[in-house]
Amino acid sequence: MTASKHKRRMAYAKGCESEALAAKMLERQGYRILNRRFRSPAGEIDLIALNGRHLAFIEVKARRRLADAAYSVTERQQRRIADAAGYWLQSFPDHIDKDMSFDAVLIGSHGQSEHIRDAFRLC
Repeated sequence: MTASKHKRRMAYAKGCESEALAAKMLERQGYRILNRRFRSPAGEIDLIALNGRHLAFIEVKARRRLADAAYSVTERQQRRIADAAGYWLQSFPDHIDKDMSFDAVLIGSHGQSEHIRDAFRLC
């Protein structure tokens, strides 16, 4: 196996682990996970979760420091997530009337985590 292939596999595994941690944290907050790694022509959404009438499209970011994770959600990623959310809503139109937000769950290397509700908005 090449070094770059090994690095990609390790990053994928870390991403899956971080998403599982984020899902557990959200479930403790009362969210029900509707989808993990939803893929569309526009891109992927890490988690889609529902808490009552609140529907959250969630980007999970893992970095050594939470601040670094927060800054890693780029404007391009925000647009991709929003576009993918449109595809998800087309597939699940019964959720179109929910209150919606684009959230982020940040995971630090020392086990710290933070859920940022309404992490970004698109104008």
